[in-house]
Amino acid sequence: MFFQNLARDNEIGANSYLLDTGDCRIVLDSGMHPKEEGQEAIPCLNEVPYNSVDAIFLTHSHLDHAGTIPVLMRDQPEAPVYMTAATAGLASALLHNSVNVMQIKRTELGITDYPLYGHRELDRLVGRWKHLEVEQPHDLTLQTSATLYDAGHILGSAGVMIESQGKRIFYTGDIQFEDQTLITGAKFPEDNIDTLIIETTRGASPRCESYTRESEEDKLCEAILDTLDRGGSALIPVFAMGKTQEVLTMLYKFKLDGRIPEQTPIYIGGLSTKMTVVFDEFASTTARKIPDFKILEDMEVQTGSKGKKTPISYRPGAIFALSSGMMTEKTISNNFAQFFINNPKNSLLFVGYADPESPAGKIRQTRRGDIVRLNPENDPVVLDCPVEVFDFSGHATRDSILDYIIRVNPKQVFLVHGDKPASEWFQQQIAARLPQTECIIPKPKKQYTL
Repeated sequence: MFFQNLARDNEIGANSYLLDTGDCRIVLDSGMHPKEEGQEAIPCLNEVPYNSVDAIFLTHSHLDHAGTIPVLMRDQPEAPVYMTAATAGLASALLHNSVNVMQIKRTELGITDYPLYGHRELDRLVGRWKHLEVEQPHDLTLQTSATLYDAGHILGSAGVMIESQGKRIFYTGDIQFEDQTLITGAKFPEDNIDTLIIETTRGASPRCESYTRESEEDKLCEAILDTLDRGGSALIPVFAMGKTQEVLTMLYKFKLDGRIPEQTPIYIGGLSTKMTVVFDEFASTTARKIPDFKILEDMEVQTGSKGKKTPISYRPGAIFALSSGMMTEKTISNNFAQFFINNPKNSLLFVGYADPESPAGKIRQTRRGDIVRLNPENDPVVLDCPVEVFDFSGHATRDSILDYIIRVNPKQVFLVHGDKPASEWFQQQIAARLPQTECIIPKPKKQYTL
């Protein structure tokens, strides 16, 4: 049996991995790198010979895990693709949106490789997607079976247990062990795992010991109330999938408790609306903190339309939860901020990670009163409103992941999905606490024996 990292580097990018049990060849995820373009955004899929794969697993619907699934499927025409039904719903919406983005980049940036796949091809490939229930074993071959386990990261996310020839290999995908506001935490197996393939996203980011999600929600609520009291509005940049629905659930709770005025209008964009429809579709069939809660039915939310050039207009006394979370150029949150952040009555409230080189990252590094350029096509704007950052990460803390590794006590660990400092922190901790465990940061393309 062997394992191969198909990512181009040891980082959080185009995540994809090959697992060969001797009886079954399996590809785990096939993402698109969020910072690269064209062929450089694709994993090293050329390492996998044409039509040589028996099964493909998609652990969840984020772009860095799902973005090149259609490319992989084209090269592996006989391989079924397994995922939860909720992941299928979200991934379909994500990939169709990805086609639109790539078509725009082809026109505006001259990237001739785009689009990597089209709408019609995507509709056809979705026919090969197979939906699996969590904790229900499924036979892939006579000797190899797979079981999905709830990963708690996003709606539908799952880790994959592969059992073959008396061995158990578990790939976590992205994990959140703690309950989020809407999504409940991971329910992972711990017994008799020989090889563990695990994410290390937050390895270089310790969290304050006094942190609780409840107290962080309280801080967000207070920031919104302060903004409304001074006659301004709150802009909350969010990712359309996952973070939007978590924030809306928080706002629902705040209104239900009487902490935010019931009449406070809430606005979301067109892509966020599309993703929220999928979240609501699975309200009764997936584990969540508020059973049967349907955001678009149970809340008063003003939704934008992607077909309009200016889908949402500013008004005071409102909450704008707009994508993208990193305020990428030409997204709603970026365009909106152009005439929003120079008003001292308003607030800009970040609820997730922002790459330092992204517009959101640059705003976080800008002092109030200084200018910031949100888009190279527009004039710089003065940052004159309060900016606050909150921790509502969908990724588990490094300590909770390390605790899980120690409880599992595997023979072998592969540390993936993390920048070098993050993975190295885990490697050092495991060497000290589990000296008998072989701990590997897998180099791209190299094959490792299990």
